[in-house]
Amino acid sequence: MILAIRVLTVDDSILFRTVIKNEFAKIDDIDIIDTAGNAIEAEEKIMRLNPDVVTMDVEMPGMNGIDFIKSFLPKKRVPFIVITSSPTRAFDAISAGAVEFMKKPLVHNSAEMSSFAHKLASTIRFSCKANVRYAPVRPIAAPSAISLPSGARVNTIIALGASTGGTEALIEVVKRLPANSPPVVIVQHMPAGFTQMYAERLDKICAMSAKEAQDGDRLRPGLIILGAGGYHLRLCKDARGYYISSKPGPKVSGHCPSVDVLFESVAETAGNHAVGAILTGMGADGAEGLLKMRKAGAYTIGQDEASCVVYGMPGVAFKLGAVMKQLPLDRIAEEIISKVR
Repeated sequence: MILAIRVLTVDDSILFRTVIKNEFAKIDDIDIIDTAGNAIEAEEKIMRLNPDVVTMDVEMPGMNGIDFIKSFLPKKRVPFIVITSSPTRAFDAISAGAVEFMKKPLVHNSAEMSSFAHKLASTIRFSCKANVRYAPVRPIAAPSAISLPSGARVNTIIALGASTGGTEALIEVVKRLPANSPPVVIVQHMPAGFTQMYAERLDKICAMSAKEAQDGDRLRPGLIILGAGGYHLRLCKDARGYYISSKPGPKVSGHCPSVDVLFESVAETAGNHAVGAILTGMGADGAEGLLKMRKAGAYTIGQDEASCVVYGMPGVAFKLGAVMKQLPLDRIAEEIISKVR
């Protein structure tokens, strides 16, 4: 008999807690063992009940969810899933040590709540096995002043894909890339409405410029394009050079945007003029696409298991033979730079 995953739900809304508990009563392998309405209750119940996963609201009376995660993780490593409608707060929560975030639904919409509960269930299933990390929040270092030599490879594309844990992992990579790096195209699994804020976050942190994808954007050295939530990102090329397509479409490998869609387009369009890296994430999206990149002559990198929050996507890619070199997160940017010089 498989034991159910034991979950504590923390939210200041009694209605939300009740609806979540009712929805999960229909799901056999997950048990909402209790709920809490504030940080004080949450700490007491986590220590007493020892849940496998905690779902955490952000805005609560007294201590908010992000401050609670910061203060609690040094005491006990527990996977936190943050539920919020604010992109900024979601990214702050991931920086504080949360494993994943989800967009908060409208409680009065039963269809939306049912859909949300099933998505949350999937997130809970992989979060209970996640590599929970805690590091004191520190200012992100200013980007390096180094630049690539004028003879660096031309017509080169850098393609990155990530999911769970990827918002922080991607920052660790792209903040180390010089301002005149070849263009970077990224798919990070994220809801619509969150990718714009994340692109702005990258733009502030990196030496390169960053923006959310808009259909027809032209690529140039020093530019990062992030796939928009709900839109597939593809690399294209014409007589003027590289540009991107950003269009809605059905989910591929369970996602839109899909890393597989991006990587396959890079394989077809850039061939051996590309470097691809697959980072931490649940599932297998991007693995087949990275294999196609490798077969087309691109140099391919996979994040290693020890540095991943979830060794799903990079693990599947490695097993498929798509990864030419597997590296810890803090060495991936260096490897990319060495291949585009």
